[in-house]
Amino acid sequence: MSASLVQATVRAVSKRKLPPTRAALTLTPSAVNKIKQLLKDKPEHVGVKVGVRTRDCNGLSYTLEYTKTKGDSDEEVIQDGVRVFIEKKAQLTLLGTEMDYVEDKLSSEFVFNNPNIKGTCGCGESFNI
Repeated sequence: MSASLVQATVRAVSKRKLPPTRAALTLTPSAVNKIKQLLKDKPEHVGVKVGVRTRDCNGLSYTLEYTKTKGDSDEEVIQDGVRVFIEKKAQLTLLGTEMDYVEDKLSSEFVFNNPNIKGTCGCGESFNI
């Protein structure tokens, strides 16, 4: 038996435009400022981690927590000096999502504006994709 050889040519391609990739998550200036404010008091933490968990309503809900390190399978988003890590389980559900921070007279919260969500449950805390 003889091994067959396959030849290949490598060419440098200049001025080739690659399509822009869609960020997994973008942050509004309000969200960036709030995360910076929260992390200012926690110098041992390098950013925040976004995850997803199953809720009672047969839907999903986002989780947000401080993190000291990047996990092996986490995707990292760096925007305006803020580091946000996305757990592997949440990466597909967050694709194209905008993270905002909203304050009104009665509450303040991070809001995820996700174009992929097909519906939410009656309690308003979980969603279906």
